[in-house]
Formats: sequence, structure tokens, C-alpha cells
Amino acid sequence: MFYHAKELQFNARVSAPDPRFARLLLEQFGGANGELKAAMQYFVQAFGVKQVYPDKYDMLMDIATEEFSHLEIVGATIQMLLKGVNGELKDAADAEEITTTLLDGKEKKETYIHDAMINPHFFALSGGGPVVTDSNGVPWSGMYVNANTDLTVDLRSNMGAESRAKIVYEHLMQYTDDPYVKETLRFLMTREIAHFQMFEAALETIQPNFPPGILQGDPKHSNTYYNMSKGMDARGPWNEGKSTQLGEEWIFIEDPQKHVVETNGLTEREPEGTDRTEESVAEQNSLLAAERSGEIKAAVPAEGEAQWSHFPEDGQPGRR
Repeated sequence: MFYHAKELQFNARVSAPDPRFARLLLEQFGGANGELKAAMQYFVQAFGVKQVYPDKYDMLMDIATEEFSHLEIVGATIQMLLKGVNGELKDAADAEEITTTLLDGKEKKETYIHDAMINPHFFALSGGGPVVTDSNGVPWSGMYVNANTDLTVDLRSNMGAESRAKIVYEHLMQYTDDPYVKETLRFLMTREIAHFQMFEAALETIQPNFPPGILQGDPKHSNTYYNMSKGMDARGPWNEGKSTQLGEEWIFIEDPQKHVVETNGLTEREPEGTDRTEESVAEQNSLLAAERSGEIKAAVPAEGEAQWSHFPEDGQPGRR
């Protein structure tokens, strides 16, 4: 059950109209890394974890709902940046505020009108309001939403989504001098940082969580690094020392072509630098599959009526 509080989560303000920046800000309204994408992604992901991970369902729904709040902040800011487009610009001769208060001289007035009128998002198409597209007019798509029903995969995807959204806000802040708009963008950017940490913490409560999914990797190939480009070769913790998650020794393959030929297309390669074997992998696959399957079976009724919500007897809402 959703309800809407008309006050914004953050008091969004603008100093003056700016149609050009309003167009850029559309990236966070209907773009691939925007607030609508985040809200829908976490909302969709929540369905698959309601019964198995009710605590993660609670988190995903809370963050999804906050993302809708952020969408409202972005939309409100865009609308304020378009002040005059949906009214005064349709009768620019009477737009006293634009011609005298906000703009300095005929040239700036004409520039302002030109910026608005050549932007089909805000004049020809929408009549002066935000539309569900990115800054180039590409419509929002459900293809932006990533949901795989494996929470270890989805949480990592969400951390990436928050990272991309954060860097977009960081870039947007360079394109406006409005201190109020910067204040709003900084708030939104900071919440991306907070959400990243929430998803990271939630991932750590699911153990084991690497590799994502259930099946373990082949020990013959999980710790090999192929030197696939010629020139100045770089070495680092990604190709020497121990791997970050499995703790295996990285095996650097200097000449991949020769190695592939000598191992009959890698089919005759033996594990190196690892204690894992085919037997230990098969055992881990079986144990983890049984654990994850058991979690689902324990959470989902095997027969009879299924009910999504459990309403309290006193009729008072409460968190579970």
C-alpha cells in the first residue's frame, strides 16, 4: 500500500530558470542510470525475495520507495528550471518576470526563448514539463531494469547502479552554477553513496555469496590470467599474488596462443595454484544447492492457500 506525502524528502529549490540544464537533468529522470530506473529495479527485485529473505524485501522496498521520492525531487527541480516555458514563453511579450527580473536585456531573453523552443522535450512535445526520457529524448525502457532472482547477483547489480547514478550527479554538478540546484544534486548524490553501503552490507549477510549463484567454477580456469595484449605488460593484484575471493594463486599465461595449443584447447589443462578439486567443487555445489533450495521450500507453502500479507489483528500497521 502506497500513499503520497506532498512534501518533498529534500527541499528542492532553484535560483533562476535554466532550460538547458533542465534538459541535462532529464538524464536522472528517465535515463538509464536515473531515479526511475533505480526505483523500478529495486521494486521488481523485491518480489522475488519476499518469502525467502523478508528482511531484504523490507530493505529493497524502502529504498525503492525512496528512489520514487528522488524521482519527484528531480521532476520538481526540472519543472522549476522550466519556469516560464509552459506559460510565459507561449506569450513571451507578457512575461514580465522573464523580460525584466530574471533576464538582462533583449539578447538574453531571446537566448532563453531559443533554448526552450529548440528543445522538443519541454515545448513542442510536453508543453513545458518533464518527460520520461533521457537528456537526448530516448524514452525510458524496462530494459534498464536488472532483476535475476538471485539476490547475490541483484545486490551487486544494485551497487553498480548506485555507482553509476552517483557519478552522473557528480558530472551534472559541473554544469550548473545555481547554488540551490547544486545543494539538491549533492543530496541526491550522497543518498547514492548511502544506498551502495546498504546493498553491500546486505550482501555480506548472505554467506557464501561468491561466486554469484550456486555452481562453483572449474578449478582449472578460475585463477588464470591471459596476457592477451602485446606491448607494455602490467602486473598487479589482478594477475599476481592471491585472488581476492577464492584465495587462489594467479597463474600468469605469458603466451596464450601457445598455451591453448599445448593444452589441446585448454581441455587437458590441470589445476595450478589452488587447493580446489573437481571433487570439492561437486561437494560444494551439492551443499549450496541443498541450502538455497531448503531456504525456498521452508519459506514457500508446499500446498494450500498462499497469502502475501499478514494483517495484524488490532488493525494497526506495523513493521515485521
